[in-house]
Parts: sequence; C-alpha cells; structure tokens
Amino acid sequence: MTKHARGLPRRPGVPDHGGFTLVEIMVVMVIIGITLGLASLNAMPNPHQDLQKEAQRLSLLLQLARDEAIVRNRLVAFEATPERYHFIVRTETRWEPIVNDDLLREREFKNPPLTLLLDPASAGTLNPLRITFGSEPVDKPFVLTLASGNDRVAIRADGVGHFTVE
Repeated sequence: MTKHARGLPRRPGVPDHGGFTLVEIMVVMVIIGITLGLASLNAMPNPHQDLQKEAQRLSLLLQLARDEAIVRNRLVAFEATPERYHFIVRTETRWEPIVNDDLLREREFKNPPLTLLLDPASAGTLNPLRITFGSEPVDKPFVLTLASGNDRVAIRADGVGHFTVE
C-alpha cells in the first residue's frame, strides 16, 4: 500500500483526488484581484490623457493644413468652437469648408466643451477661433492651448512647420 499525501494509506482502486489547498486558492484569488484592478485603472478615462491625445491629433492636422496651404497655393484655415473644429480653404470669393478630405474633415472634440486660447492673439481671430496658414513657408509662431477643467495642454507652432505638444 502506498502512502497518501497526508500520510494516510491509500486504498487500492480509489483514485487520489488531490485538491487545492486554501493557500493556493487564496494566491489565485489575489492574482485575479490585482489583474482586475489594473485593468479597471486602465479602462477608467483620464481627462488629462484624453486632452493630450486630442492635442497630438490636432497638432498633426495643423501641420497637414499648413502643408496643404503651401501645396494648394491658397489660404487654409483651422476654425474651432468649444465643441468642434474644421478646416476651410479660401477660394476666389469666399471661405469654403474642406469636405473631400477625410483627414481635414469637421470633427467634434472628444470631451467638449474645451476652452481654446491663442497666444499671441494676433496669430488668428477669435469667436470662432481661426488660425490661417498662407502659401508662404513661414507663418507667425503661436501657442494654442486646449483647456478642460484644471487640465491644460499647449500646441506650440514655431512658424516654420514644427508643431509640438507641451
């Protein structure tokens, strides 16, 4: 007769159903708890991260709009309200929205309303906020700040085509 794990003799023909100990079950429960905790932290929205992502996306679109103005040899402008933004192009007689470009189409901000601040104010117009890019390779430098509650993120344009998020 062989000895059982607990030191008791095993009966022949009866399978050994070694189960989990309480400690093993507790360790697994702790691991599951930690994993769920980390997953829920990552799933919770972070307003500052959302604002940072919005600024990153917007800086790339502003750079694209600047390049479009140079390539088209026409004025291209970014126009925004606290809820949404779009890009417009100057034709012979008026401003028209850019509609056939999936990248420069009208969009809503992810968590509106946002406060938009332009420094210096002479770099564009206010109400609605408008930043115009010309066909020249050099524009006025500016800082566009996106704010939501206590969170702020700035997009800095150096005037020669570099846009950085701070």
